[in-house]
Amino acid sequence: MRPRAKYSVIYRHRNEYPISVMCRFFQVSRSGYYDFVHRLGRPEKDIDLAEIIAEQRERSFRTYGYRRMWMVLKKQGIHRNPKTILRIMKKYGLLAEIRRRRKWQQMGQQVHKYENLLNRKFHADRPNSKWVTDISYIHTKQGILYLSMIRDLYDNSIVAYKTGTEQTVNLVLDTIRLAMHREKKTVAGELQLHSDQGFQYTSQAYFNLIKSYDITPSMSRRANPYDNAMAENFFSILKAECIYRHKPASFCEANEMIDRYIYFYNHERIQLKTGEPPLTRRLST
Repeated sequence: MRPRAKYSVIYRHRNEYPISVMCRFFQVSRSGYYDFVHRLGRPEKDIDLAEIIAEQRERSFRTYGYRRMWMVLKKQGIHRNPKTILRIMKKYGLLAEIRRRRKWQQMGQQVHKYENLLNRKFHADRPNSKWVTDISYIHTKQGILYLSMIRDLYDNSIVAYKTGTEQTVNLVLDTIRLAMHREKKTVAGELQLHSDQGFQYTSQAYFNLIKSYDITPSMSRRANPYDNAMAENFFSILKAECIYRHKPASFCEANEMIDRYIYFYNHERIQLKTGEPPLTRRLST
């Protein structure tokens, strides 16, 4: 089918489907379609305003939704109803190109909940008495890699960590098993493990494992991220100093970066409060 025929079909159905969608379907450009319409002597309705919006869209790095676009146009003396702006942006494919925040979804049934024993008391007098744990997302070009880790509040060291391509209960359980294997000196009944209310930590499998190790569970209150601030703090450090700077392309590259950084963090990275790397304090105890 020749381009002119495609443009005719798009024009005929312009009130049924978005112009941008039809142009992509027929593999023609929007500018070519608008030229065709102008040559017909029947200019597309709202085309002049759409061109202004398109220009402002590029100036905003394609981040403006219809409300911000309405405010910009209003400052330029162009007064339109916000709903009109939204309609035009939809029609001509001019909506913002930013990812929306996802609403929290419960991914599993909450079987067990625990008291917030940690209660933001982030100081520990001895190793392996207060651990915090959490899962974070590492974005790669290959997809999302999930990082589960356990941090000791005594010296802020990373006791254990595991990565996986799926956010599962087993990822959390394997992290705990690895931590307990490495810290064999842990005194039964004297270790507190704090988490948020993620489905992994409320599961029956989590309950069974920490009970078998005689670990005392502690859990953040709902919608209180500061209750587990020390876990979030490490992820912020890791991403700012490593992940965001190098942007891993694959799961393999991300794993290598995480391994190198956590070794550096535990053994070499000086903490401002102590003047020493985390594990220096543990080894001297």
